[in-house]
Amino acid sequence: MKVLIATDWYAPVVNGVVSSVLNLQRELEAQGHEVRVLTLSQSLRTRVEKNVTYIGAVSAGIVYPGARLRTALGSRQIQELIHWCPDVIHTQCEFSTFLMARKIAAYTGAPIVHTYHTVYEDYTHYFSPSRVWGRRMVAKFSRHVIAQTACVIAPTEQVRKILESYRVRKPVYVVPSGIDLGRFAAPADAARCAELKKQLGIPWDNFVLAFVGRLAKEKNIEELFARMQELARRDVTLLLVGDGPYRPELEQAVQDMGLTDRVVFAGMVPPDRVVEYYHLGDLFVSASTSETQGLTYIEALAAGLPALCRQDPCLDGVIADGVNGWQFTSSGDFANRLADFLNDAPLRRRMGLAAAELASRDFSAPGFARRVAEIYAAAAEQEEACRTA
Repeated sequence: MKVLIATDWYAPVVNGVVSSVLNLQRELEAQGHEVRVLTLSQSLRTRVEKNVTYIGAVSAGIVYPGARLRTALGSRQIQELIHWCPDVIHTQCEFSTFLMARKIAAYTGAPIVHTYHTVYEDYTHYFSPSRVWGRRMVAKFSRHVIAQTACVIAPTEQVRKILESYRVRKPVYVVPSGIDLGRFAAPADAARCAELKKQLGIPWDNFVLAFVGRLAKEKNIEELFARMQELARRDVTLLLVGDGPYRPELEQAVQDMGLTDRVVFAGMVPPDRVVEYYHLGDLFVSASTSETQGLTYIEALAAGLPALCRQDPCLDGVIADGVNGWQFTSSGDFANRLADFLNDAPLRRRMGLAAAELASRDFSAPGFARRVAEIYAAAAEQEEACRTA
């Protein structure tokens, strides 16, 4: 099957959409499908490299940090993709590349399968002074986009329910994004961990609470600072791995709260090294409620890192309380769960093993790609039936 993946985000950008796309692309190709990618360039230059078409684009960070909008028409490159004639087009974003994908679909008759990665109502602070008005805009926009597709993939049951509340009329399939389990399941290198702790200024015998992700307002990282401030123990370090638009405010908050010796900013790290930072951790922590799936949570679990995260429907089926971590609901709940974890070495070992086992069972990249390919085949069959009816 010829599959065109259209995405505004692609490598070298590091985020959940890119991780999902790269894993899907690799596994579809491994399963014998022919895959091309249509994405936005990190410059004004349009180019084609191997099977990836980059359309010239400009920063749109005023709308959303890191976002880009196409400036080039890429007419010749789009015509080449039309001539290639994909069997199915899988869109990953709702803006620039979706519009180009729609044009290609109109010429080729290929059905569009869309993955709804971002719950935009959690990001209304970027574009609307009113959350209620912002949610109405998001619902209307989402209906408009999805109406032009054959079906939509939701990474979690929570996202499916949100789309239903928007009155989306197309079929919705729940397919959790898979990850490269082999990369995260590799055993930790003790010498490398010791070296990284020294570089970061983390005492070698400290417990490490690790957060991996964008440093953005909607991630609610200040709540983790508050929990650290309440913690009586001094042998615990909060490690933040990643970067983002909210980092200056977070660094200032750390100073104001007197946590400079207990919170470490590691900054952005290359994707092929992020597993080393998971291995530095004893427990993955997050207070975010703005995730669609939270691939970093699954990566942490695959690396054998139990999780303590604020309760969120997107974590149903990911974090099982008392098995591979906990979902906390209050500051007291966080403190009690953390105390249980820190004071019980057998519990830590048992949860670490369970974390890796459950991740490998439920979130493999090959299984993810097979399920998505089944949806492609059904969409293509339905499109063919409609043409011949």
